[in-house]
Amino acid sequence: MSSWTSSAPLTDPEAHGRAAADAFDVVIPSLPGFGFSSPVVEGGWDAARIGRTWATLMERLGYDRYGVQGGDIGAAVSPEVARVAPSHVVGVHVNGSMGMPLQAPSEADLASFTPLELDRLGRVQAFMQEEYGYIAIQSTRPQTLAAGLVDSPAGQLAWIIDKFQKWTVPHEELPETIIPLDRILTDVSLYWFTETAGTAAYIGYAQHSAWGATKEPSGVPTGVIMFAHDVGIRRYAELENTITRWTDVTDRGGHFAALEEPQLLIADLTEFFRPLC
Repeated sequence: MSSWTSSAPLTDPEAHGRAAADAFDVVIPSLPGFGFSSPVVEGGWDAARIGRTWATLMERLGYDRYGVQGGDIGAAVSPEVARVAPSHVVGVHVNGSMGMPLQAPSEADLASFTPLELDRLGRVQAFMQEEYGYIAIQSTRPQTLAAGLVDSPAGQLAWIIDKFQKWTVPHEELPETIIPLDRILTDVSLYWFTETAGTAAYIGYAQHSAWGATKEPSGVPTGVIMFAHDVGIRRYAELENTITRWTDVTDRGGHFAALEEPQLLIADLTEFFRPLC
C-alpha cells in the first residue's frame, strides 16, 4: 500500500521486463483527510489509528496475508499495520527517514558513527534549524494555516512546491526538472479540488502526542530503502522494527522516491517481498 506514479510495473511486471511471478495485487488507500478519503469530521487520526484502519480495510477486502509499503507518512503508518495485524502482514517495506534520531546521540554513539551516519545526523540537525517551520505550524495551528490554503490556489501550490524544491535530488534543480510538471500540478490539484488542505494539515497535529513515544517491534520482517535525501539511521530504526533488509542509495533519489526513482524502489521492494510471499 503506497502512493505511486503508476501501479502497472507491480501489477503487470511482464509488460515491464520483469518476471510474472513478481506480480502484486496493489491496494492504494488514501490517508484520512487527504484527497479521496475526505472529509473527516473527528480528530485522533494518528499513525496508529490509520494503521488499525488499514488492517480492517484489508480484512474486509478479503486479504488474509499481505505486505505493506509506504513513504513519508506511509513510512510511519506501515509498521503500525504490522503491529496491529502481525499474523496477517508478511512484511513491511518503507522508504523515507525511518530511524531518524529525535534527540542528540551520546558521545559514545557518536564515536561509533560511520561517515554516512554522521552526514545524516548533521542533516537532521540542519532540518530542525532551517525547515521545521511547516511541522511547527501544522502541529499547533493547522486550522489557521488551512484558512489560507483553501482560499488560494497559489498559496496551496507554493506550500507544496516548497517541499518538492527542498526534498527532491539534486536540491539545486527546479523540482519540475525532476518530476514532470503535470504530475506536480495533479498532486496540488488533488488538495485544491477536494478542499482537503485543512484536514491534510491536521495530520501533523494528530501525530504530535505520539512523537518520541517508544514502540515495540512487531516482529514482522521490515525492509528499508534510504535514498540520498533521507536521513534514517539503521541502529535507531532497529529499536522499534525487525529490520531484515536495509538499502542505502547515496547518489540519487529524494523523499518522494515513487515519483523520482520508481524503478529502484520497485526493484528493492520486489526483492524484499519475493521470499516472503
